[in-house]
Amino acid sequence: MNKRNCLRGLTAATFGALLALAGTATHAQTPTKLKWAHVYETGESYHKQALWAAAEVAKRTAGRVQIDVFPASQLGKETDINQGLTLGTVDIIYTGMAFAGRTLPALSVAAAPFTFRDHAHWEAFRASPVWRTLADQYEAKSGGHQIVGYTYYGMRHMTSNKPITKPEDMKGMKLRVPDAPIFMMFPKAVGANPTPIAFAEVYLALQNGTVDAQENPLPTIDAKKFYEVQKYITLTGHITESLVTVVSGSAWKRVSPEDRKVVEAVLWEASTRASAEILEAENRLVSDFVKRGVTVNKIDRAPFAVAVRPAVTGPDALWSRELYEQIQALK
Repeated sequence: MNKRNCLRGLTAATFGALLALAGTATHAQTPTKLKWAHVYETGESYHKQALWAAAEVAKRTAGRVQIDVFPASQLGKETDINQGLTLGTVDIIYTGMAFAGRTLPALSVAAAPFTFRDHAHWEAFRASPVWRTLADQYEAKSGGHQIVGYTYYGMRHMTSNKPITKPEDMKGMKLRVPDAPIFMMFPKAVGANPTPIAFAEVYLALQNGTVDAQENPLPTIDAKKFYEVQKYITLTGHITESLVTVVSGSAWKRVSPEDRKVVEAVLWEASTRASAEILEAENRLVSDFVKRGVTVNKIDRAPFAVAVRPAVTGPDALWSRELYEQIQALK
């Protein structure tokens, strides 16, 4: 009788162990799925590199982490997807520094007019301890959201239906800007009327005259075909724009520590690859636009920088004067 009970006990224990192993195997085979949302078109470098990153993460984690990419505002406008990080409706986003600055205002300095002298200055900032400190502060302030990529978006230039050669030419102009306070600084400094309009609606707003002008980097002007409804491109270069790639804190917790290293490395590499593509596109697009019959005006940027300097260094700025000067000192 004791022998029979012992065998029964062993059988039950073996069966339980097998069930536990089966459960473990099933759990191990269940991938962590993440949604990556952004507002850019499928033909743009940001989307292409997001797709590359998704495939590369799946490859390097042997399928343990799978990323689905949703472009062109499919999961909401930029404000929506930023909120979605906290709400859990999205897991990864591209977003501009001004939007990330709603969480950590000091980040907005990277989207301020004439913060950067040129692309090389921006690259120095990207590689600096100043940038790393800001990214760490954003994580702490956001409740764990991780900045894992920093992509060059390009220098923002004006498109309009009248020529612009000096700040006074912009007085009274209705200028479309993204819906973030930092983008109000430049138009207000030159006497224009900033008009926030969602990115997906800009082409129509230009076409029907809701606004007179807009400002974006040349690759974006090309991708969104703003040149079709605007006569002039003016190379103001007033903002050196960039995007951060952010993974939500809740999504980060769902990824194992081992796989986090992979995700972080791949998404940073994707941002580096996209940055190189955007820079190359900038370098060729001026001549491309001219060949298409678009009037491209090169101007003296100095008067525009002078007009806006009181705002970017004054007491109402969203960053400290010390931070601004640290960035200016980078070589």
